[in-house]
Amino acid sequence: MSKKALQCSKMFDSVNGTVARDVVIFVEGDRITSVEPAATAKLDGCEVIDLTGKFVTPGLIDCHMHIGMNGAGSSLGTKPYTSLGDATMEGLTNVYSDLMAGFTSVRTCGDMGYSDVAIRNAINRGDFAGPRMMVAGSNLSSTGGHSDTHYNPYLHEVEVHSGVAGDGPTEMVKLVRTNIKHGVDFIKFMATGGVMSLGTTVGAQQMSYEEMKAICDTAKMYGMITATHAHGTSGIKDAIRAGVTSVEHGMMMDEEGIQLMKEHGTTLVPTIIAAERIIVKGKEAGTPDWAIAKAKQVYDRAHWGFTRCMEEGIPIAFGTDSGTPYNFHGKQAYEFELMVGWGMTPLQALTAATKTASELLRKQDEVGSIEAGKYADVVAFDGDPTEDIKVMTNCTFVMKGGEVYKA
Repeated sequence: MSKKALQCSKMFDSVNGTVARDVVIFVEGDRITSVEPAATAKLDGCEVIDLTGKFVTPGLIDCHMHIGMNGAGSSLGTKPYTSLGDATMEGLTNVYSDLMAGFTSVRTCGDMGYSDVAIRNAINRGDFAGPRMMVAGSNLSSTGGHSDTHYNPYLHEVEVHSGVAGDGPTEMVKLVRTNIKHGVDFIKFMATGGVMSLGTTVGAQQMSYEEMKAICDTAKMYGMITATHAHGTSGIKDAIRAGVTSVEHGMMMDEEGIQLMKEHGTTLVPTIIAAERIIVKGKEAGTPDWAIAKAKQVYDRAHWGFTRCMEEGIPIAFGTDSGTPYNFHGKQAYEFELMVGWGMTPLQALTAATKTASELLRKQDEVGSIEAGKYADVVAFDGDPTEDIKVMTNCTFVMKGGEVYKA
Protein backbone atom coordinates (compact mmCIF):
# COMPACT_ATOMS: atom_id res chain seq x y z
CA MET A 1 0.00 0.00 0.00
CA SER A 2 1.66 3.20 -1.19
CA LYS A 3 2.24 6.07 1.20
CA LYS A 4 1.86 9.66 0.06
CA ALA A 5 3.02 12.89 1.64
CA LEU A 6 1.26 16.11 0.60
CA GLN A 7 3.37 19.17 1.35
CA CYS A 8 1.19 22.20 2.14
CA SER A 9 2.17 25.79 2.82
CA LYS A 10 -1.48 26.72 3.53
CA MET A 11 -4.12 24.20 4.61
CA PHE A 12 -7.67 25.01 5.69
CA ASP A 13 -8.39 23.44 9.07
CA SER A 14 -12.17 23.13 8.96
CA VAL A 15 -12.41 21.84 12.53
CA ASN A 16 -11.09 25.11 13.93
CA GLY A 17 -11.96 27.40 11.02
CA THR A 18 -8.33 28.47 10.63
CA VAL A 19 -5.48 28.19 8.14
CA ALA A 20 -2.61 25.89 9.15
CA ARG A 21 0.78 26.72 7.65
CA ASP A 22 3.64 24.49 6.58
CA VAL A 23 2.21 21.06 7.27
CA VAL A 24 2.41 17.65 5.63
CA ILE A 25 -0.63 15.43 5.10
CA PHE A 26 0.28 11.74 5.21
CA VAL A 27 -1.94 9.34 3.28
CA GLU A 28 -1.94 5.57 3.22
CA GLY A 29 -4.39 3.80 0.96
CA ASP A 30 -7.65 5.75 0.95
CA ARG A 31 -7.20 7.34 4.40
CA ILE A 32 -5.33 10.18 6.04
CA THR A 33 -2.90 8.82 8.65
CA SER A 34 -1.63 12.07 10.14
CA VAL A 35 -1.09 15.80 9.66
CA GLU A 36 2.32 16.93 10.89
CA PRO A 37 4.44 20.10 10.97
CA ALA A 38 6.63 20.24 7.87
CA ALA A 39 9.71 21.00 9.98
CA THR A 40 9.63 17.61 11.68
CA ALA A 41 7.81 15.44 9.12
CA LYS A 42 9.77 12.41 7.85
CA LEU A 43 9.15 11.80 4.13
CA ASP A 44 11.26 8.66 3.72
CA GLY A 45 9.47 5.99 1.71
CA CYS A 46 6.65 8.32 0.65
CA GLU A 47 5.52 9.55 -2.74
CA VAL A 48 5.83 13.30 -2.23
CA ILE A 49 3.18 15.59 -3.73
CA ASP A 50 4.22 19.23 -3.60
CA LEU A 51 1.24 21.54 -2.96
CA THR A 52 3.26 24.44 -1.60
CA GLY A 53 2.10 27.70 -3.10
CA LYS A 54 -1.46 26.39 -3.31
CA PHE A 55 -4.36 26.68 -0.87
CA VAL A 56 -5.33 23.20 0.33
CA THR A 57 -8.78 22.31 1.67
CA PRO A 58 -10.71 19.16 2.52
CA GLY A 59 -12.64 17.85 -0.45
CA LEU A 60 -15.59 20.19 -0.97
CA ILE A 61 -19.20 19.07 -0.44
CA ASP A 62 -22.16 20.31 -2.48
CA CYS A 63 -25.31 19.43 -0.56
CA HIS A 64 -27.84 20.23 -3.29
CA MET A 65 -27.65 19.41 -7.00
CA HIS A 66 -29.52 17.70 -9.82
CA ILE A 67 -27.26 15.62 -12.01
CA GLY A 68 -29.60 14.87 -14.91
CA MET A 69 -29.61 18.46 -16.15
CA ASN A 70 -26.97 21.11 -16.64
CA GLY A 71 -27.98 24.74 -16.98
CA ALA A 72 -30.70 24.52 -19.63
CA GLY A 73 -33.09 27.44 -19.47
CA SER A 74 -36.37 25.57 -19.76
CA SER A 75 -38.34 24.77 -16.64
CA LEU A 76 -38.99 21.41 -15.05
CA GLY A 77 -42.61 21.76 -16.06
CA THR A 78 -42.03 22.50 -19.73
CA LYS A 79 -38.67 21.01 -20.71
CA PRO A 80 -38.60 18.71 -23.74
CA TYR A 81 -38.84 15.00 -23.15
CA THR A 82 -35.54 13.43 -22.14
CA SER A 83 -35.05 9.67 -21.97
CA LEU A 84 -33.76 8.00 -18.85
CA GLY A 85 -30.71 6.87 -20.81
CA ASP A 86 -29.93 10.44 -21.84
CA ALA A 87 -30.31 11.66 -18.27
CA THR A 88 -28.02 8.94 -16.95
CA MET A 89 -25.29 9.67 -19.47
CA GLU A 90 -25.54 13.39 -18.79
CA GLY A 91 -25.41 12.67 -15.07
CA LEU A 92 -22.13 10.78 -15.41
CA THR A 93 -20.62 13.72 -17.28
CA ASN A 94 -21.94 16.23 -14.79
CA VAL A 95 -20.65 14.53 -11.65
CA TYR A 96 -17.21 14.17 -13.23
CA SER A 97 -17.23 17.95 -13.79
CA ASP A 98 -18.17 18.39 -10.13
CA LEU A 99 -15.23 16.22 -9.07
CA MET A 100 -12.82 18.19 -11.24
CA ALA A 101 -14.07 21.40 -9.57
CA GLY A 102 -13.04 20.02 -6.17
CA PHE A 103 -16.37 18.58 -5.01
CA THR A 104 -15.42 15.12 -3.78
CA SER A 105 -18.83 14.59 -2.13
CA VAL A 106 -22.26 15.63 -3.40
CA ARG A 107 -25.89 15.21 -2.43
CA THR A 108 -28.30 14.87 -5.33
CA CYS A 109 -31.76 16.22 -4.54
CA GLY A 110 -33.99 14.49 -7.07
CA ASP A 111 -33.34 12.96 -10.48
CA MET A 112 -35.45 10.99 -12.89
CA GLY A 113 -35.85 7.25 -12.82
CA TYR A 114 -33.36 6.56 -10.02
CA SER A 115 -30.53 7.41 -12.40
CA ASP A 116 -28.71 8.94 -9.43
CA VAL A 117 -28.83 5.60 -7.63
CA ALA A 118 -27.33 3.84 -10.65
CA ILE A 119 -24.58 6.44 -11.05
CA ARG A 120 -23.73 6.31 -7.33
CA ASN A 121 -23.45 2.54 -7.53
CA ALA A 122 -21.28 2.67 -10.67
CA ILE A 123 -18.89 5.14 -9.02
CA ASN A 124 -18.75 3.05 -5.86
CA ARG A 125 -17.88 -0.02 -7.94
CA GLY A 126 -15.06 1.90 -9.59
CA ASP A 127 -16.62 1.79 -13.05
CA PHE A 128 -16.50 5.58 -13.43
CA ALA A 129 -14.72 8.49 -11.78
CA GLY A 130 -16.92 10.74 -9.71
CA PRO A 131 -17.58 12.13 -6.24
CA ARG A 132 -19.02 10.32 -3.27
CA MET A 133 -22.76 10.55 -3.75
CA MET A 134 -25.71 10.71 -1.40
CA VAL A 135 -28.86 10.35 -3.49
CA ALA A 136 -32.58 11.08 -3.10
CA GLY A 137 -34.07 9.27 -6.10
CA SER A 138 -37.50 10.74 -6.78
CA ASN A 139 -38.64 13.96 -5.10
CA LEU A 140 -41.89 13.64 -3.17
CA SER A 141 -44.59 16.10 -4.23
CA SER A 142 -48.27 16.70 -3.71
CA THR A 143 -50.49 16.38 -6.75
CA GLY A 144 -49.87 19.44 -8.91
CA GLY A 145 -47.07 20.57 -6.63
CA HIS A 146 -43.46 21.48 -7.33
CA SER A 147 -41.93 18.38 -8.95
CA ASP A 148 -45.21 16.94 -10.19
CA THR A 149 -45.43 16.93 -13.98
CA HIS A 150 -47.59 19.16 -16.14
CA TYR A 151 -47.63 16.88 -19.14
CA ASN A 152 -50.79 15.69 -20.83
CA PRO A 153 -52.62 13.44 -18.33
CA TYR A 154 -52.67 10.59 -20.85
CA LEU A 155 -48.89 10.30 -20.73
CA HIS A 156 -47.77 7.68 -18.28
CA GLU A 157 -44.00 7.53 -18.81
CA VAL A 158 -42.62 7.57 -15.27
CA GLU A 159 -39.17 8.68 -16.38
CA VAL A 160 -40.09 12.09 -17.76
CA HIS A 161 -39.67 13.84 -14.43
CA SER A 162 -37.71 13.75 -11.19
CA GLY A 163 -40.69 13.62 -8.85
CA VAL A 164 -43.56 11.41 -7.74
CA ALA A 165 -46.84 12.75 -6.41
CA GLY A 166 -49.16 11.67 -3.64
CA ASP A 167 -51.74 13.07 -1.25
CA GLY A 168 -52.35 12.42 2.42
CA PRO A 169 -50.08 10.88 5.05
CA THR A 170 -50.72 7.29 3.95
CA GLU A 171 -49.63 7.95 0.38
CA MET A 172 -46.56 9.86 1.57
CA VAL A 173 -45.48 6.90 3.71
CA LYS A 174 -45.82 4.67 0.64
CA LEU A 175 -43.69 7.03 -1.47
CA VAL A 176 -40.96 7.17 1.18
CA ARG A 177 -40.84 3.39 1.43
CA THR A 178 -40.79 3.04 -2.35
CA ASN A 179 -37.77 5.34 -2.57
CA ILE A 180 -36.00 3.41 0.18
CA LYS A 181 -36.79 0.14 -1.59
CA HIS A 182 -35.01 1.46 -4.69
CA GLY A 183 -31.83 2.36 -2.86
CA VAL A 184 -31.90 6.05 -1.91
CA ASP A 185 -29.79 7.53 0.90
CA PHE A 186 -32.19 10.23 2.11
CA ILE A 187 -35.66 11.62 1.41
CA LYS A 188 -36.40 14.91 -0.36
CA PHE A 189 -39.89 16.43 -0.43
CA MET A 190 -41.50 19.59 -1.75
CA ALA A 191 -43.16 21.65 0.97
CA THR A 192 -43.96 24.68 -1.20
CA GLY A 193 -44.17 25.92 -4.75
CA GLY A 194 -41.05 26.58 -6.76
CA VAL A 195 -39.46 28.95 -9.22
CA MET A 196 -39.15 26.48 -12.09
CA SER A 197 -42.48 24.64 -11.88
CA LEU A 198 -45.25 25.73 -14.21
CA GLY A 199 -48.44 26.91 -12.52
CA THR A 200 -47.25 26.83 -8.92
CA THR A 201 -47.13 29.86 -6.66
CA VAL A 202 -43.61 30.01 -5.30
CA GLY A 203 -44.58 30.92 -1.75
CA ALA A 204 -47.63 28.69 -1.40
CA GLN A 205 -47.53 25.72 0.97
CA GLN A 206 -48.27 22.53 -0.99
CA MET A 207 -48.09 19.84 1.68
CA SER A 208 -49.95 19.73 4.97
CA TYR A 209 -48.11 19.42 8.25
CA GLU A 210 -49.55 15.91 8.60
CA GLU A 211 -48.14 14.86 5.22
CA MET A 212 -44.71 16.25 6.06
CA LYS A 213 -44.76 14.62 9.50
CA ALA A 214 -45.54 11.26 7.91
CA ILE A 215 -42.55 11.68 5.57
CA CYS A 216 -40.13 12.74 8.31
CA ASP A 217 -41.27 10.08 10.79
CA THR A 218 -41.01 7.29 8.22
CA ALA A 219 -37.55 8.39 7.08
CA LYS A 220 -36.40 8.62 10.70
CA MET A 221 -37.67 5.11 11.34
CA TYR A 222 -35.37 3.91 8.56
CA GLY A 223 -32.46 5.96 9.91
CA MET A 224 -32.52 8.51 7.10
CA ILE A 225 -32.30 12.29 7.04
CA THR A 226 -34.77 14.47 5.16
CA ALA A 227 -34.55 17.61 3.07
CA THR A 228 -37.35 19.87 1.92
CA HIS A 229 -37.62 22.27 -0.97
CA ALA A 230 -39.25 25.22 0.76
CA HIS A 231 -39.50 28.84 -0.34
CA GLY A 232 -42.77 29.87 1.28
CA THR A 233 -42.98 31.00 4.88
CA SER A 234 -45.67 28.68 6.24
CA GLY A 235 -44.26 25.66 4.42
CA ILE A 236 -40.83 26.26 5.91
CA LYS A 237 -42.24 26.41 9.43
CA ASP A 238 -44.45 23.33 9.12
CA ALA A 239 -41.55 21.34 7.66
CA ILE A 240 -39.36 22.31 10.62
CA ARG A 241 -42.12 21.40 13.08
CA ALA A 242 -42.49 18.06 11.26
CA GLY A 243 -38.82 17.29 11.91
CA VAL A 244 -37.09 17.92 8.59
CA THR A 245 -33.29 17.80 8.74
CA SER A 246 -32.58 20.62 6.29
CA VAL A 247 -34.48 23.42 4.60
CA GLU A 248 -33.36 23.87 1.00
CA HIS A 249 -33.53 27.47 -0.31
CA GLY A 250 -35.61 28.84 2.58
CA MET A 251 -35.84 32.16 0.81
CA MET A 252 -39.07 33.53 2.27
CA MET A 253 -38.55 32.56 5.90
CA ASP A 254 -39.58 34.86 8.72
CA GLU A 255 -38.31 35.42 12.26
CA GLU A 256 -40.53 32.70 13.70
CA GLY A 257 -39.10 30.24 11.17
CA ILE A 258 -35.56 31.17 12.14
CA GLN A 259 -36.31 30.62 15.82
CA LEU A 260 -37.89 27.25 14.98
CA MET A 261 -34.73 26.26 13.09
CA LYS A 262 -32.67 27.21 16.12
CA GLU A 263 -34.95 25.23 18.44
CA HIS A 264 -35.00 22.10 16.27
CA GLY A 265 -31.39 22.17 15.08
CA THR A 266 -32.41 22.49 11.43
CA THR A 267 -29.78 23.23 8.79
CA LEU A 268 -30.22 25.79 6.00
CA VAL A 269 -28.94 25.05 2.50
CA PRO A 270 -29.44 28.47 0.84
CA THR A 271 -28.52 27.82 -2.85
CA ILE A 272 -28.16 31.55 -3.56
CA ILE A 273 -26.67 30.84 -6.98
CA ALA A 274 -29.82 29.18 -8.31
CA ALA A 275 -32.02 32.27 -8.07
CA GLU A 276 -29.17 34.67 -8.90
CA ARG A 277 -28.31 32.90 -12.15
CA ILE A 278 -31.95 32.87 -13.26
CA ILE A 279 -32.26 36.60 -12.57
CA VAL A 280 -28.95 37.56 -14.23
CA LYS A 281 -28.72 35.00 -17.02
CA GLY A 282 -32.19 33.49 -17.32
CA LYS A 283 -33.27 35.54 -20.32
CA GLU A 284 -30.08 34.60 -22.14
CA ALA A 285 -30.58 30.92 -21.26
CA GLY A 286 -34.18 30.90 -22.49
CA THR A 287 -35.87 30.77 -19.10
CA PRO A 288 -39.57 31.75 -19.22
CA ASP A 289 -40.43 35.23 -17.97
CA TRP A 290 -42.75 33.82 -15.28
CA ALA A 291 -39.85 31.84 -13.78
CA ILE A 292 -37.54 34.86 -13.81
CA ALA A 293 -40.23 36.88 -12.02
CA LYS A 294 -40.56 34.21 -9.33
CA ALA A 295 -36.79 34.08 -8.88
CA LYS A 296 -36.75 37.82 -8.25
CA GLN A 297 -39.59 37.46 -5.77
CA VAL A 298 -37.71 34.99 -3.56
CA TYR A 299 -34.24 36.50 -4.02
CA ASP A 300 -35.34 39.87 -2.70
CA ARG A 301 -36.22 38.26 0.63
CA ALA A 302 -33.45 35.66 0.89
CA HIS A 303 -30.59 37.97 1.87
CA TRP A 304 -32.38 38.99 5.08
CA GLY A 305 -33.02 35.39 6.10
CA PHE A 306 -29.44 34.33 5.33
CA THR A 307 -28.09 37.15 7.51
CA ARG A 308 -30.44 36.38 10.38
CA CYS A 309 -29.52 32.68 10.27
CA MET A 310 -25.86 33.66 10.56
CA GLU A 311 -26.64 35.94 13.49
CA GLU A 312 -28.56 33.19 15.28
CA GLY A 313 -25.92 30.53 14.67
CA ILE A 314 -28.13 28.37 12.44
CA PRO A 315 -25.99 25.76 10.64
CA ILE A 316 -25.59 26.82 6.99
CA ALA A 317 -24.38 24.15 4.58
CA PHE A 318 -23.09 24.76 1.06
CA GLY A 319 -25.44 23.78 -1.76
CA THR A 320 -25.95 25.10 -5.25
CA ASP A 321 -28.91 23.46 -7.03
CA SER A 322 -26.47 22.81 -9.89
CA GLY A 323 -28.28 21.89 -13.08
CA THR A 324 -30.85 24.68 -12.88
CA PRO A 325 -30.81 27.46 -15.53
CA TYR A 326 -27.31 28.80 -16.25
CA ASN A 327 -26.08 26.99 -13.12
CA PHE A 328 -23.56 24.57 -14.56
CA HIS A 329 -21.91 21.57 -12.97
CA GLY A 330 -18.25 22.27 -12.37
CA LYS A 331 -18.93 26.01 -12.19
CA GLN A 332 -20.87 26.08 -8.92
CA ALA A 333 -18.00 27.44 -6.81
CA TYR A 334 -19.41 30.85 -7.73
CA GLU A 335 -21.68 30.21 -4.73
CA PHE A 336 -18.71 31.00 -2.47
CA GLU A 337 -18.55 34.51 -3.90
CA LEU A 338 -22.27 34.99 -3.33
CA MET A 339 -22.11 33.73 0.26
CA VAL A 340 -19.24 36.09 1.03
CA GLY A 341 -21.15 38.89 -0.69
CA TRP A 342 -24.01 38.25 1.73
CA GLY A 343 -21.80 38.57 4.80
CA MET A 344 -19.88 35.36 5.38
CA THR A 345 -16.14 35.50 5.79
CA PRO A 346 -14.20 33.32 3.32
CA LEU A 347 -13.37 30.87 6.11
CA GLN A 348 -17.03 30.64 7.13
CA ALA A 349 -17.97 29.88 3.53
CA LEU A 350 -15.30 27.17 3.36
CA THR A 351 -16.61 25.72 6.63
CA ALA A 352 -20.11 25.58 5.09
CA ALA A 353 -18.74 23.45 2.24
CA THR A 354 -16.71 21.12 4.45
CA LYS A 355 -17.39 20.63 8.17
CA THR A 356 -21.00 21.87 8.26
CA ALA A 357 -21.89 20.02 5.07
CA SER A 358 -20.42 16.76 6.38
CA GLU A 359 -22.42 17.15 9.60
CA LEU A 360 -25.64 17.68 7.64
CA LEU A 361 -24.96 14.51 5.64
CA ARG A 362 -24.08 12.65 8.87
CA LYS A 363 -20.70 11.87 7.28
CA GLN A 364 -18.49 13.88 9.64
CA ASP A 365 -16.58 10.75 10.67
CA GLU A 366 -15.52 10.18 7.06
CA VAL A 367 -15.22 13.51 5.24
CA GLY A 368 -15.32 17.27 5.81
CA SER A 369 -11.93 17.76 7.44
CA ILE A 370 -8.29 16.81 6.99
CA GLU A 371 -7.72 14.55 10.00
CA ALA A 372 -6.28 11.14 10.73
CA GLY A 373 -8.79 8.40 9.95
CA LYS A 374 -10.84 10.42 7.47
CA TYR A 375 -10.95 9.65 3.75
CA ALA A 376 -8.04 11.23 1.93
CA ASP A 377 -10.25 13.72 0.09
CA VAL A 378 -7.99 16.71 -0.49
CA VAL A 379 -8.25 19.52 -3.04
CA ALA A 380 -6.15 22.58 -3.79
CA PHE A 381 -6.54 25.96 -5.44
CA ASP A 382 -4.22 28.50 -7.01
CA GLY A 383 -4.21 31.62 -4.86
CA ASP A 384 -5.61 32.32 -1.42
CA PRO A 385 -9.42 32.52 -1.03
CA THR A 386 -9.04 34.47 2.21
CA GLU A 387 -7.68 37.28 0.05
CA ASP A 388 -9.94 36.71 -2.99
CA ILE A 389 -12.81 34.23 -2.70
CA LYS A 390 -12.95 33.92 -6.51
CA VAL A 391 -9.91 31.63 -6.18
CA MET A 392 -12.38 28.84 -5.36
CA THR A 393 -13.40 28.65 -9.01
CA ASN A 394 -9.88 27.51 -9.97
CA CYS A 395 -9.36 24.03 -8.54
CA THR A 396 -6.00 22.65 -9.70
CA PHE A 397 -5.60 19.49 -7.59
CA VAL A 398 -8.11 16.78 -6.67
CA MET A 399 -7.48 13.71 -4.53
CA LYS A 400 -10.38 11.45 -3.57
CA GLY A 401 -9.78 8.46 -1.38
CA GLY A 402 -6.02 8.76 -1.81
CA GLU A 403 -6.20 8.67 -5.60
CA VAL A 404 -5.18 11.75 -7.57
CA TYR A 405 -7.73 12.66 -10.22
CA LYS A 406 -6.39 16.09 -11.12
CA ALA A 407 -2.86 17.42 -10.73
